Amino acid sequence: MHQPRRIAVVVALLAFVQLEADRVAGAADVDSTLPVILSEDFESGMDRWQPTDPDPADSVWKIIEAPTKPGQTGNHVLRVTGASKYEPPYRSPLSIAWLKDAKVGEFEITARVQNTNPSGGNHRDLCFFWGRQSPSEFYYVHFGAKADPHACQIFIVNNDKRTMITKDQAEGTPWTDGWHNIKVTRNADGTMKAYFDDMTKPLMTAQDTTFGAGQIGIGTFDDSGNFDDFVLRGRAEE
Repeated sequence: MHQPRRIAVVVALLAFVQLEADRVAGAADVDSTLPVILSEDFESGMDRWQPTDPDPADSVWKIIEAPTKPGQTGNHVLRVTGASKYEPPYRSPLSIAWLKDAKVGEFEITARVQNTNPSGGNHRDLCFFWGRQSPSEFYYVHFGAKADPHACQIFIVNNDKRTMITKDQAEGTPWTDGWHNIKVTRNADGTMKAYFDDMTKPLMTAQDTTFGAGQIGIGTFDDSGNFDDFVLRGRAEE
């Protein structure tokens, strides 16, 4: 085979391998046509959410007016002000608001978030939860400022203290004082992906099938922040 032809064949083969890799990677993503289960802008309160606060009169959750865009007025967001007095059965986040009446297996969550604790240090965070079976059985992603075994990881709580299950890890979550976009997905084979601002490349990934369909939640380990424009796609299951 002449050298130019050999080079052309090699280039074609490499292109095919890349296309196949892209196809396989794409197949692992959640179907973007999943129906919308909830689109929540918090303009009508938080009646669809159940906080973990043991005393509703002393809740760390409230609706406040807070612009998500410069010059915007009259916009409301869901705010968490720090660690609640909730005592989880095992070491895990303290402030969670669980979405009522919806259990999903395969899903996509998108939202706008703002951490409001610039002095939070390496564990400055907000969290998203899924697959909840009970107060001691669920998954969550901790968007911590700097990664360590207890921060900026994907975790499972399975009748024991939180355990890191992250496959592709990040160095940390690049928090600023402004608003950020997040996306969290889980597909049928248990692949989980967490995105922060860059919606083309996951910040973290994991894969686990211990829990199937379960409740979705938002919150923080013990920090403060705001949530808005929450959208859940998936198929509700019993």
